Amino acid sequence: MPEAPETERSADVERQQSLQSLERGMAVIQVFSREKPALTLSEVANLTGITRATARRILLTLEKLGHVRSDGRLFSPTPRLLTLGWAYLSSLNLSELALPLMEALVEETHESCSAATLDIPDVVYVARVPTRRIMSITLNVGTRLPAHCTSMGRVLLAALPADQLEAYLSGTELEAWTERTITDPDRLRTVIGDVRHRGWALVDQELEVGLRSVAAPIRRGQETIAALNVSSAVSRVSLDDLRRRILPPLVKTAETISNALTHQGPQHHRPVS
Repeated sequence: MPEAPETERSADVERQQSLQSLERGMAVIQVFSREKPALTLSEVANLTGITRATARRILLTLEKLGHVRSDGRLFSPTPRLLTLGWAYLSSLNLSELALPLMEALVEETHESCSAATLDIPDVVYVARVPTRRIMSITLNVGTRLPAHCTSMGRVLLAALPADQLEAYLSGTELEAWTERTITDPDRLRTVIGDVRHRGWALVDQELEVGLRSVAAPIRRGQETIAALNVSSAVSRVSLDDLRRRILPPLVKTAETISNALTHQGPQHHRPVS
């Protein structure tokens, strides 16, 4: 086979270098968190596995763009970073359509309601209407939780093509968050199949002891783009109550949101996987 021309090889190298720079830049952005709101240059380099020189170039670039600030020693993210996530949330158009309906569902059920999308191996919260705090984890837009032991996660996993679901089951460590968490891939595959068949998921104390939730899909046309759930404390809501009193209005709300999104027309969005 003849060798590619020198110009093509140079272009390939340049694209590879550009991609690597982008990957490193995203790694630096993602290293900040609630637990690590401000970091030194050395900490950024250690946490991302890149050199200090590379970390410095990326941080200075982000500072120039207004995405991070520095006091000379510590770097921290600025509100401008929200624009990156806002582009995704805007493309979903969930807030405008879903929040009033979620608020009505919370008023009817007196339990918290959330919406999330899939970013394997997690779900990412994109909307939330709380009533009272029922988890040890503080939930906000952007919160990530494992897909395998959350009701929204199982709804979203059930919507994946078979090959993507198998890749997830074979490549993901299914951590036990409680004694009830399903960690066996074969058993989880069966549970997800049941979710796909009936159209909703119920998770009982697999994420946190004392917490149970039920979820249904939000669709645009035939495509599942998010999941909607209601979560409650075991001390307040029995499994029978969850199925009989909370599940029907939850499914109806998810269907209402889905119909509104479908009638808007295509938004050229696909779930992250």
